[in-house]
Amino acid sequence: MARQFSETRTETAPTAAPLGGTRAQSLQRLQVGASLLVGIVLIVGLANVIEERAKQSDRSAVPEAASTVAPTTAVIPANDPLADAGVVPDLPDATVSPTASAAPQPAPSDPQ
Repeated sequence: MARQFSETRTETAPTAAPLGGTRAQSLQRLQVGASLLVGIVLIVGLANVIEERAKQSDRSAVPEAASTVAPTTAVIPANDPLADAGVVPDLPDATVSPTASAAPQPAPSDPQ
């Protein structure tokens, strides 16, 4: 089958790119992009304002404020819940040297 070309045929110009979408769709994409950029600028501006306020409050604060409560000298006892429950094993005396413990201990004499 041979193709025949007719000279009466008119060429039509391409209407639009297939992936370009309509004018309304491109306008919507433009609006979404612009609103996202404006949102990001607002967030960065808000972060900058918060940072400046924090620096300003740090500068106005007294660096070494005097304490309003007198310091207490009460000793807080050591809190060891495992030792209170009796879970900690008995440890040998720290005063006994390892060479002295190797020697046999004499039996205690019973004075009766």
